[in-house]
Amino acid sequence: MWELICLTLAATAGNNIGKVLQKKGTVILPPLSFKLKVIRAYAVNKAWVIGFLMDIFGALLMLRALSQAPVSVIQPVSGCGLAILSIFSHFYLKEVMNAVDWMGITLAGIGTIGVGAGGEEQEPSSISIFQLPWLAFVVSILFVLLNGWLRICKHQRREQEMIEFEVVEEIIYGLESGILFGMASVISKLGFVFLEQGFPTMLVPVCISISICCSGTGFYYQTRGLKHGRAIVVSTCAAVASIVTGVVAGMLALGERLPSAPTARFSLLLGW
Repeated sequence: MWELICLTLAATAGNNIGKVLQKKGTVILPPLSFKLKVIRAYAVNKAWVIGFLMDIFGALLMLRALSQAPVSVIQPVSGCGLAILSIFSHFYLKEVMNAVDWMGITLAGIGTIGVGAGGEEQEPSSISIFQLPWLAFVVSILFVLLNGWLRICKHQRREQEMIEFEVVEEIIYGLESGILFGMASVISKLGFVFLEQGFPTMLVPVCISISICCSGTGFYYQTRGLKHGRAIVVSTCAAVASIVTGVVAGMLALGERLPSAPTARFSLLLGW
């Protein structure tokens, strides 16, 4: 288990350092869209490309860890990357942080470590197929609400002729990307669980393809948030949303359970 935790830490380090470099690159870039001119501008930006490749490499390491450990353990451990992100964003991007920001990030970091410490290896259990449609429905409703909230914030900002991103917008972009990243992890794990339980092998690439679509969409929302928002705020919200989504979806859809040992269970609940 500790080898997988170290692999997860390496993956989340690549993800978070990659985000910082992408943030550095987006300073002189237009908002991300599917226009060829905009895509070309991103592709020739050295800092953004290096950050993107590090992010992808971290995602591949994360996929490896997910194939061998419960989502409810891997996702919380990935939250430790917040410490790396905070250091890089503060010193490399010169982002100004106040006491409340640091307190929130510290509590989030301590919580994710607590959740990760409570994880334990589990025997394969039956997949709750009937929970999957409900899970997809709840995620869809969440996105409708978050996008509606985002539109209201943008409308108010235009009316008040404000140029700077509001904190609420940073939070929404972070939550949206985090939910998608969490779902991507669960769907990837779902493919490996299908394989273990004797389902057709074809389901593995199908699940991984859906996972890539979720990650790509999450990456789009994250990049839009990083363009004008602070990397620490966007990525902290993304990490917390990803952890909650991964743990809850892992328990509902994959049959993952709370730890059997009282100490581990207490650590998990305290982390939450």
